[in-house]
Amino acid sequence: MRNLLTGLSALALATAATPAFAQSETDPPSPITISGSATVVSDYRFRGFSQSNEKAAIQGGFAVTHDSGLYIGTWGSSIGFNNGTEIDVYGGFSKELTPGLTGDIGATLYLYPGSSNTSVIEPYASLTGTLGPASLKGGVAWAPSGQVSLGKDSGIYVYGDLAVGVPTTPIKLKAHLGYAESDSFLGGADGKVIDYSLGAELNWKALTLGIAYINTDEPTALGYKKSIGADGAVVFSIGAAF
Repeated sequence: MRNLLTGLSALALATAATPAFAQSETDPPSPITISGSATVVSDYRFRGFSQSNEKAAIQGGFAVTHDSGLYIGTWGSSIGFNNGTEIDVYGGFSKELTPGLTGDIGATLYLYPGSSNTSVIEPYASLTGTLGPASLKGGVAWAPSGQVSLGKDSGIYVYGDLAVGVPTTPIKLKAHLGYAESDSFLGGADGKVIDYSLGAELNWKALTLGIAYINTDEPTALGYKKSIGADGAVVFSIGAAF
């Protein structure tokens, strides 16, 4: 597993929610919704590190959400290591705490079919606040020690995301800043990594077109940064929600 704690791609956990089946006007509203997504990216990056050897990747997933705030889902992507596939299974609870402020807590299980001793579980928590066209999210993800795939070390990732919709347009500007720290080399050259990105999204019906510049603070000496897929890159994406 290469740079797992800092190198898995940003999960497409949030997709447009639509009812699984059409309902008649006399049917009571269903407390359950099913949503999904399919995406092609020019480079599968997560926390700044490429997971597809800086090549294109195909991704997709779906989620089941209950009105209570409970949810469960799965997401997958082609990757450039192990057996070429990553499957994530996640679940949690999301609730509006006060108007405009939502809390979320859960866990993600990262799986790599066909590869032994590679799975990782990572609990997470976040707060998301909205004000007009702006949304600010702060969160933390923690990989506890004792997992064979991480050399029995632990790791933590803290991040902040900002998204601002451009008034009267389908365009959203986005920014991300993250910090990862690990007990082992999985956290980067010194176990500590900062990653950041700036980008924009355009929504048209069920389609989303995206562009982002992604980079990390990994050292460039002797070509190290590029060799681990942590160098700066412009990443394009096109996805569909259903």
